[in-house]
Amino acid sequence: MKQVLIIGLILISQIGFSQIKEMNPTSTRQLDLSVAGEKQFNDNLEACKKIWDKMSDGVKYDDLSQQEKDALSKVNETMEDYWDIIGGGCSWYCGGGPKEVTASSYLKSQGANNYEPKNAHDLNYKNAWVEGVEGYGIGEYLLYTFGGASPRINEIIVVNGYVKSKTAWENNSRVKKLKVYIDDKPYAILNLKDIRGSQGFKVEPIGNSDRKDWDVLKTKPDWTLKFEILDVYKGLKYDDVVISEIYFDGLDVHCFAKGTKIQLADNSTKNIEDLKVGDKVAYMDFDSKTIKSAKIEKTEKVIHHGLVTYQFESGLTITATQDHPFKIDNKDWASLKPDKSKQYKGFENIEKIEIGDLFITANGTDKLISIDFIEGEQETYTISKLSSGDNFIANGLIVGVEELTE
Repeated sequence: MKQVLIIGLILISQIGFSQIKEMNPTSTRQLDLSVAGEKQFNDNLEACKKIWDKMSDGVKYDDLSQQEKDALSKVNETMEDYWDIIGGGCSWYCGGGPKEVTASSYLKSQGANNYEPKNAHDLNYKNAWVEGVEGYGIGEYLLYTFGGASPRINEIIVVNGYVKSKTAWENNSRVKKLKVYIDDKPYAILNLKDIRGSQGFKVEPIGNSDRKDWDVLKTKPDWTLKFEILDVYKGLKYDDVVISEIYFDGLDVHCFAKGTKIQLADNSTKNIEDLKVGDKVAYMDFDSKTIKSAKIEKTEKVIHHGLVTYQFESGLTITATQDHPFKIDNKDWASLKPDKSKQYKGFENIEKIEIGDLFITANGTDKLISIDFIEGEQETYTISKLSSGDNFIANGLIVGVEELTE
């Protein structure tokens, strides 16, 4: 009888929605999380902390032993915990994220473990939301509420099942079909694979697209994304349906800090926050190896959390998001988050920034000697379209124009 009821609920939930688009993952990543993996991560991190202390005391990267350099390469310094999904560096979340995550139900706590809806967006693989009704949770949902000024979303990433261990993932049930609503209006059905890992679904930008006036944008009403369980993969032991995480990537968060000096066409400079559409800025023409001028056609502004400051051998510094592209000698374009930078025109083959890289400047090169992560939030700005050229000059460095790939 229970099985018949479940099938009936699935059919009822799908009646009238045959026109809703169904989406398959555009990317997947398997996870192999374990207690042994956590120990190895912590051992590597402790080794790196000792090396970072040496560098803080004045030891240069070039003076480190090869063993020490190899140790540094094993650790992403933005990842403070083995279970972190994103880490402490800048990401789409620098510019925002949901204000609140609620659910239609959740399983009551068992010992030290809780299964509240907030776990589905704590950016941690170890915790999870578990629906709290009898049976397989058909019709239960998570609701994400965003502020009107939140950066737009162009990817929904689902970590399906209880991924903290292989046994927990197999024993508990997982979602097979997840229905997405925008402001309670049906948008799409996500067809999830039965894998212990993350699954990304590329979407057309979701959120407020008119972002020219920040003061107006801040007055926009909240909007929501709802994720409803339509069908499941049954667990070996439990009918509890588990989602470890639903998180996002997107647009509108790739900028420089207020006060960054932009070189204009007449060789003077202007603070980036004072730039206007129509201003003429300098850019490097790499074919002729000369500085030319271009007119600004579009700028962006957003509030960011957790920016990064690059410091160079000459004493020059610049504060930016981790995925902003810089021109690097022997690497072409590079950023700290190349996977995110690839969504912009001309940066499909972008590489990763590393300590010791030679950044190209308007007058030569400058060596990167340190990367510092900045706490708190700041207003940030960038140029997203020029009349010609793919770069501009910020604090003397050649930086990329981030125009979205169509």
